[in-house]
Amino acid sequence: MTIIFLLIGISLLVALTFLGGFLWAVRSGQYEDDYTPSVRMLFEDEPEE
Repeated sequence: MTIIFLLIGISLLVALTFLGGFLWAVRSGQYEDDYTPSVRMLFEDEPEE
């Protein structure tokens, strides 16, 4: 029975770590520009000379 409580505690710690990472990414602006990546592939690269 002790192992169940240990596994629940570890899984909650991992879940909170991922939640914290996600919130940090949202607050630092990682998801602000969702339009440019979808149209970037439509434009050709400038030829290098």
